This record gives sequence, C-alpha cells and structure tokens, in this order.
Amino acid sequence: MDFNILAVILILIVAFLAGMEGILDQFQFHQPIIACSLVGLATGHMKECIMLGGALQLMALGWANVGAAVAPDAALASVASAIIFVKAGKFDAAGQNVAIGTAIALATAGLVLTMVVRTLSVVIVHQADREAEKGNFKGVELWHMVALACQGLRIAIPALLLLFIPSHVIQHALNSLPKWFTDGMTIGGGFVVAVGYAMVINLMATKEVWPFFFLGFAIAPLNELTLIATGIIGVCAAIIYLNVTSNGGGGNSGGGDGGSSASGDPLGDILNDY
Repeated sequence: MDFNILAVILILIVAFLAGMEGILDQFQFHQPIIACSLVGLATGHMKECIMLGGALQLMALGWANVGAAVAPDAALASVASAIIFVKAGKFDAAGQNVAIGTAIALATAGLVLTMVVRTLSVVIVHQADREAEKGNFKGVELWHMVALACQGLRIAIPALLLLFIPSHVIQHALNSLPKWFTDGMTIGGGFVVAVGYAMVINLMATKEVWPFFFLGFAIAPLNELTLIATGIIGVCAAIIYLNVTSNGGGGNSGGGDGGSSASGDPLGDILNDY
C-alpha cells in the first residue's frame, strides 16, 4: 500500500526521533516495540506493527550501547522493517518473519551509517570548541543540536527513500523469495522469540517476581479485558508489591527498616530502593 502525505510526515517524525534516541537512550523511541507501534499508528496498521515490534523487541533485548561500542542499529531496523512490512501488505506469519529477517540485515547496515555520522560529529565538535573559546554558549548549544539532528537524519533519510519505493516493487520482491528462504526465516523467527523469552525468564527468576509471571499467564486468556484494564491491573500489582516490601512484609518488627534490607536479589533490592 502507498501512504498519504500525512502518514509520510508522521513516519518521518517517528524515524527522526528514533534516530536521536538510538544515541541518547532517554525516551526509548528507538526500541522496536515503540517505533514499530508508532509507524503502525501512522499507517493505520497498529495491531500488525505492534506484533512485529514485540517480536523484534525480544530479539533486541540484548542490544545495548556500552561506552563507545554501539549496538546494532535498532532504530533503523524498527522503522525500516515496519515500513516494508506495511507496504508489502502481507500480515501473516511469513510476512512478519521476512520483515524480521530484513530488520536483522538493516540493523547491521545501520552501523555503517552510525560510523559516517560519528565521523561527521568530529567536525561538529571542533566547531563547538571554537564557539566555546569565544565564550558563545548559544553557539555551543547550536552545534550540539546540529550533531543530534544528524543522528535523526541518519534514520529519517533511509525511511524517506523506502517510502518512495512503489509498493508493488516491494511486494514483487518479497513474493519472488524462494520457499526455502521464507521457511527458514519462519524457523529462525521462532528461535529468536524463544531466546528472547528465555532472557526475560532468566531476569525474572526470583522469588519476588515469579508470582507476577504466573499471574500474567492466568490473565492472558481473558479476552474480555481491554489493554487499559490489563495495564491498570499491572500498575495496581506493582503498587501493592512496593507497599508490602517497603513495610517489610508486615512481619518484621526489627526497628521499621526491614523493607530496606538486602534480599539477596539485585532486582528486588532495586525495587525496594525505588
């Protein structure tokens, strides 16, 4: 499908924000579950893109920027794969797995774009240094904004190019893929999801969090619950947990600071401190 002008503008805004967030890591617009969902909202296919974003998020759980080492580009992978997914018009499992496979390739290619922008940033930093020598704080701030805008354009420009590729070209390219490739992507997508779930379970394997894990399985079959209702249940459960732990579980009479004692579980200690 081809997009109208409003959808194109909204997608470019999402791509620009995702590009900046891929470096800032502040508001998480570059995370697949958010970026894909926003692209779906802009194109009218939010349900399908949320499912794609969820699958990609499980794959990107282990991606993180560590110092100067930048992880595979989740921003480009999320935005570009969502665009291809919607333009292809194949919203079944096979189409989703092909989009995931495309995202993996784009995440690696995005590292090249990151290298180009970071090389350009060296020139921008020197310009900011010159403004700092003059005592021009506005100039320093301006060059910082220019550097950040370059990170946004790093994703927005490829997204714009993808938007102008006719839908029938993308559909023909995906339909021409051999069956062994699409079947392999389906199997690989299943592995990716399984590994992502294993990472989540490994993180949740504590006595404090296991009840919430099983509670989620108990609530999941209730189709009558809306997304808002599920969110309210989650917030209430978190508040109850924090109140119980901050009061020491109601069974500790040792001076009123039982809730702040170490439980032997790092995640539990973080929640207690929070």
